[in-house]
Amino acid sequence: MWRMQPSSSSSDRRGARLLWVRVDQDSSWKKRKEAIQKASEAGAELVVIDPSDYERVRMLWKKPIGVIGPRPGDLPEDVLPIDLDPEPKQEPRARVALQPVAAAKDQQKVMDLLARYETVIVDCRDWRIIPLENLIAAAQSAGSKILATVSGPEDASVAIDVLERGVDGVLLEPKHAEDIPRVAEILRGRTPPLEMIEAEVVSLAPVGPGDRACIDTCSLLEHGEGLLVGSQADGMVLVHAETIETEYVQSRPFRINAGAIHSYVLSIRNTTRYLSDLRSGDPALIVRFDGSTRIVTIGRVKIETRPLSMVRLRHGGREFGVILQNAETIRLVRPDGTPVAITDLKVGDRVVGYVSGEARHFGMSIQEKLIER
Repeated sequence: MWRMQPSSSSSDRRGARLLWVRVDQDSSWKKRKEAIQKASEAGAELVVIDPSDYERVRMLWKKPIGVIGPRPGDLPEDVLPIDLDPEPKQEPRARVALQPVAAAKDQQKVMDLLARYETVIVDCRDWRIIPLENLIAAAQSAGSKILATVSGPEDASVAIDVLERGVDGVLLEPKHAEDIPRVAEILRGRTPPLEMIEAEVVSLAPVGPGDRACIDTCSLLEHGEGLLVGSQADGMVLVHAETIETEYVQSRPFRINAGAIHSYVLSIRNTTRYLSDLRSGDPALIVRFDGSTRIVTIGRVKIETRPLSMVRLRHGGREFGVILQNAETIRLVRPDGTPVAITDLKVGDRVVGYVSGEARHFGMSIQEKLIER
């Protein structure tokens, strides 16, 4: 029996998102075949096909298959029929419905369908956020799943970011086969890249003992990755993960010794949090020196008293700082991605960071006058 299950390759996602790919709309079998192959490589859970393609699709694709409309009698039971634009009062012929949303009456219709179908796919690309907010809330109340029809990565980013929960997945109608793996990455927790800056070190000074936080994640981190941390919310520096093994210290490639507990750390959806507020199970935004980002899960936060140092930095006419443990295992990142230990930093060195130019209120960016020193 066919069951809807998320991909098991998404260990870094906060919640598994379904990726279904529609391949029945292109007139060229060559292009349909390419899309199926890309969907397989990207870990999609289901492809929607033209029934006439079933035999040759099965040669390429071993996972569930969907067809829009009633399942033809000559197709096996493992083919999932998808009711198109059904009436809420009619008896569901399938467990999944596809409903266009172009007006308020359609939005209400979807809410009615959510009470009768296990999964409802909505096509509301013209309205984007407005109907999805209501429909996601309705799906949560009904205990049903809701998928959004999208045409590419931009639409997918919008759909999964609506409310805190987002949709349960997407039905991708790809314009280009190359969009399929890009959408898969978005569903797996990849986040938009950041515009990194180069900051000049203007001073370094010990500030005495204090409490610092080590963030241990549930993922292996790579050279050039870390967390953006700062004493001011609008200016942060990239603190490198402990991926480097030395003669005296074993690497801890899941860990970032992030700094003093008062520090801000850049989090998901362009919000900030205090290091002291982070907990096991929380998401963390891992940033690479080139600005690419991904989400991992925090496994443990260790707060211990250690000797600390202040690093002051300048970018343009702005100065900002960060307080870090004074140890050779604590590293910032040069513009070429090379880690540099805080104990080896010199005035005039350049490291990568991030400047938002926005004030923060409870971690959210706001437009107001705010001075942090």
